[in-house]
Amino acid sequence: MNPSLEAGLTHRFSFQIDAAKCVPALYPEAEEFLAMPEVFATGYMVGFLEWTCIQALMPHLDWPAEQSVGTHIEVSHLAATPPGLTVTATVKLIEVDGRRLVFEVEADDGVDTICRGRHERFVIQREKFDRKLAEKAQSA
Repeated sequence: MNPSLEAGLTHRFSFQIDAAKCVPALYPEAEEFLAMPEVFATGYMVGFLEWTCIQALMPHLDWPAEQSVGTHIEVSHLAATPPGLTVTATVKLIEVDGRRLVFEVEADDGVDTICRGRHERFVIQREKFDRKLAEKAQSA
């Protein structure tokens, strides 16, 4: 981690929503999801927030040897977003505790604030992480 990684860091990122990011596409093998409205899925929204945090961190890590993984998410999905709208996430790093990082996250779709909350990430050494993951898979 570079010394530049400190609380106060902010980043914004925008992405246009299409049908592939809507509820019916979340688990296409689930009939229940296929019957639901075509709106931005909470699961994809969480991924979008993570993506924005990763972008915020990349210049401050020894990428790709150092990366970050999500460890906690607490967000409220406040408004539905139909396909065609562009969502913009704004993230702010509010706490750095060793390798533990806490972000305030928020997103809007140009009409409404669609979510607000917190997201925690943990900085990893990719090689060490992959080694432990392989050991786990082998023991399963």
